[in-house]
Amino acid sequence: MNAPFFKYGLFGDEASLIVAFIIGIGFGFFLERAGFGSGVKLAAQFYFYDMSVLKVMFSAIVTAMLGVYWFSWFGLLDLDLIYINPTFLLPQIVGGLLLGFGFVIGGYCPGTSVVACSTGRMDAMVYVAGIFGGIFTFGFIFPYVESFYTATPMGAITLPQWLNLPYGTVVFLVVVMAIGAFAAAEWGERKMASQGGAS
Repeated sequence: MNAPFFKYGLFGDEASLIVAFIIGIGFGFFLERAGFGSGVKLAAQFYFYDMSVLKVMFSAIVTAMLGVYWFSWFGLLDLDLIYINPTFLLPQIVGGLLLGFGFVIGGYCPGTSVVACSTGRMDAMVYVAGIFGGIFTFGFIFPYVESFYTATPMGAITLPQWLNLPYGTVVFLVVVMAIGAFAAAEWGERKMASQGGAS
């Protein structure tokens, strides 16, 4: 049996929605259990005194990346059948910055805001209302910003293609980067804890 299962016809459109719903509920459950339904905990990473979000999310990214790489290497996963969003460099950089500002100000990203909303947090409900307001506003003004939205197209490009490096080399470099980020996060937490203890 090879993956992706949907592309190989293991299940149809309707079943794929059910699978996605179950995976989404599971993902949200574990986010909430990890404490990521709290805007205070999420925003703490930007002040370097609790880097749990960076460590957990980076661990998840590296785990998924290694899984995809090794499944592909053993011939169990066809990478050519995985959908990749096309890159529009400049508008996506601007969008990422806007998301980052919203994350710092509100304490949530879109996913964690839904998790917090499901547990009845009022601040998350306001945040989710803002998301839908933003979606509605963007849809309304899209004809006026479409030229910027589609600017600097790069197609469905991956990091190994962009860097012109072998896939395995990029995987290794990302793992090294993750280890460095974890060490820096631990150092930052100790530094902030010592400053807090001294004050």
